[in-house]
Amino acid sequence: MTGAGTAGRGRNPREAGIGASSIPIRKENSLPESTYLMEAVVGRENMTNAYEQVMENQGAPGVDGLPVGELKAYLRENWARIKEELLEGRYQPQAVKRVDIPKPGGKGTRMLGIPSVIDRLIQQALNQVLQPIFDPAFSESSYGFRPGRNAHQAVLQAQAFVREGKRWVVDMDLEKFFDRVNHDLLMERVKRKVEDKRVLALIRRFLQAGMMEGGVATPRTQGTPQGGPLSPLLSNILLDDLDKELERRGHSFCRYADDCNIYVRSQRAGDRVMESIQNFVEKRLKLRVNPEKSAVDRPWRRKFLGYSLTWHREAKLKVAPESVVRLKEKLRERFRQGRGRNLERFIASLEPLLKGWINYFRLAEVKGIFEELDGWIRRKLRAILWRQWKRPFTRAKNLMRRGLEEVRAWKSAYNGRGAWWNAGASHMNHAFPKKFFDEMRLVSLLDRIRGLQRHS
Repeated sequence: MTGAGTAGRGRNPREAGIGASSIPIRKENSLPESTYLMEAVVGRENMTNAYEQVMENQGAPGVDGLPVGELKAYLRENWARIKEELLEGRYQPQAVKRVDIPKPGGKGTRMLGIPSVIDRLIQQALNQVLQPIFDPAFSESSYGFRPGRNAHQAVLQAQAFVREGKRWVVDMDLEKFFDRVNHDLLMERVKRKVEDKRVLALIRRFLQAGMMEGGVATPRTQGTPQGGPLSPLLSNILLDDLDKELERRGHSFCRYADDCNIYVRSQRAGDRVMESIQNFVEKRLKLRVNPEKSAVDRPWRRKFLGYSLTWHREAKLKVAPESVVRLKEKLRERFRQGRGRNLERFIASLEPLLKGWINYFRLAEVKGIFEELDGWIRRKLRAILWRQWKRPFTRAKNLMRRGLEEVRAWKSAYNGRGAWWNAGASHMNHAFPKKFFDEMRLVSLLDRIRGLQRHS
């Protein structure tokens, strides 16, 4: 078998058998005829790109247990058969593997459906052909899972609406959206631009592929589980009707996947919009609005894509409190794992998490929370050191090595207080100041955001 290392992460897909296609590929930027889409899906260039994307994304095996690293060897043996089945409309996707992950904040779980690596490849190939067909007609106010668009653009547009004087937001949460997508409604919308019956049948088979849990596959009659490359595009195709309705009514809104915020000038207007759009969503799209998570409120009392706003007329972006709580939860778990580890190596292990978090929140204009988090992280690290030292004698000696006078070091070592208290006390701050952690290359959130904004 070919391991992950020899798979070359998609460097040579021709060896995988994909390059054997004899079907002519259209020039770049030219869309295939909607009646011959399957030929474009299995075409050499498209499949090569799909293969490279799957290899780059990696991901867990599906129900068949085939890891991404063995995809090349599998395709070398089976691609001719799979391609023939796709072209003849006979390909049957496997069930998806159910994986439940905790929701942010620890309230319940979110269900993911992990397709097999072969089905991920085919879904990616489908997505690459369908995206250019549907995307140009999508709303300018739709930002999620689209080429050249991202969450930061949505957040900045939301801020602009509030600064224009639309200081009320209709924050609409679609309840279990990915679990409740109506297959017939979705397929009607796909058919508007796709005539190839093989592609339509394949998409429906992907929608209806069973959910495997505990060795038993349960058929699906609704929903498009998160986890497959095709699901984001299908969600945008369905919710484009919502976007077009909001545009028809002249509303200012931002939508990112199933997260939709509509900005209005008064609470009364917001209440009217909430009622009418909820009726549209439930009657026309057969979806449900979650009353517990939806509200008409001030933008600074809500969050959107992890951000919130200040109440000022020139509203400033800030990190939403829930996002801070979520980061602390992740870090607490890391700190529990790091109690017996070498401090420098442990700090290095935090770097990807901290850099990824601050890169996402680099738009924040209110910076006090970054200084507060920096102090909290350093205190947690000092607490790890205090616990590692264990005995008062070891604590005193280490404090003296870090420059504390002998009397103060012994008094601090025998104070009888816990690790968290000592981590915030003056003796540990004196022994392990910010400079110490800078030399250990601990990511400072405050320093990093200043650097990012300076160079933006």
